[in-house]
Amino acid sequence: MDSSKQSTNDTAQSVSGEKTRFAEVTGVILAGGNSRRMKSNKALLPFQGELFIERIYRQLASIFREIILVTNKPELYSFLPCSKVADLYPGMGSLAGIHAGLSNSKTRYIFVVACDMPLLSRSLIMRIVATVHDQDIVIPEGSGGLEPLHAVYGKGALPVMEEALSRGKVKIVKCCERLRTTVLSRDVVAGIDPGFLSFRNINTPEDYFNFREETVMGRAEEAKAPLEKMLR
Repeated sequence: MDSSKQSTNDTAQSVSGEKTRFAEVTGVILAGGNSRRMKSNKALLPFQGELFIERIYRQLASIFREIILVTNKPELYSFLPCSKVADLYPGMGSLAGIHAGLSNSKTRYIFVVACDMPLLSRSLIMRIVATVHDQDIVIPEGSGGLEPLHAVYGKGALPVMEEALSRGKVKIVKCCERLRTTVLSRDVVAGIDPGFLSFRNINTPEDYFNFREETVMGRAEEAKAPLEKMLR
């Protein structure tokens, strides 16, 4: 076979395989927290002309066919055109949210992210999903350790999650230890997202203020760089 045709066929098969893989994953946003330290709903904080939750939804919708929002207050998010589901184990934190998203998903896998992480990297998400090969969990490692709220979970994890929740155990990492888990190493993550910005979350008003200041300064530096280059 002509090498150029073979290359074209290989590329087509690769793209087709990637589409199939991503079609088997549902994007899940967790918006069930009480935002006690923020004292206002983190999901509805404004950022660069849109709300945190709008930005995250838009980013995930560009990758996954289906999006699920896990929230116990669906009326707050009527502007988002996606399914809203409530925790099946209310008041039991992020593990309960992951469980609710996974239980309600039509797909075998879900990619989970929290509602206060607006700096997602499409490339990193795609790398995490591409790492899925029959595991129960694929979880990245950040500068501070594992990042369970930026990870892929499979239906095979449900029994362990349900057992933990029924016993009042809510630590996600403890479930990882009992399941077939692949860790995307810190070095691999850093090669895609050097600043680990994908995992940046906002917990307090001070966090939010600093986050906005840093973002404004970063955009100003980006705008200034081409002008400085021209003047050299």
